[in-house]
Amino acid sequence: MTGSPEKTSDWAGGGCDTGLMDAIYRDDGELCGFVRAHADAWQAVAVFGGLICTTDSEHAAIQAVRDTGLAALAERWLLITKSDPEEQIVCIQEASPDGVTVALDYYSMPGVPTLRITRAEIDSGERLLRRDR
Repeated sequence: MTGSPEKTSDWAGGGCDTGLMDAIYRDDGELCGFVRAHADAWQAVAVFGGLICTTDSEHAAIQAVRDTGLAALAERWLLITKSDPEEQIVCIQEASPDGVTVALDYYSMPGVPTLRITRAEIDSGERLLRRDR
């Protein structure tokens, strides 16, 4: 594929059909995110499992991860849960392949409530995070 050093295990991002994801790294070895085939398209996925974008080609998804994977972590995201389909604007405080901690508001400031979302919650579709665009 693209010089990504490893394949991850099966993953069911956002409750989607399980598929194999490829890890995409910067030249210095930092994980930028993942790409995976989904239906007739390719998905660029953030480090924690949130959807960055959907593209028509694998190359475009890889480029999206390289160009915006880390920068997207500083943007606002929308949180949607199965129990409340109303979109909530959130601000990422910390992200890893195991999950993400978000501030439940437009800004991450002292006193703003936070929520830890595990990768299992994202993978099962219980909670969905997508970029606020």
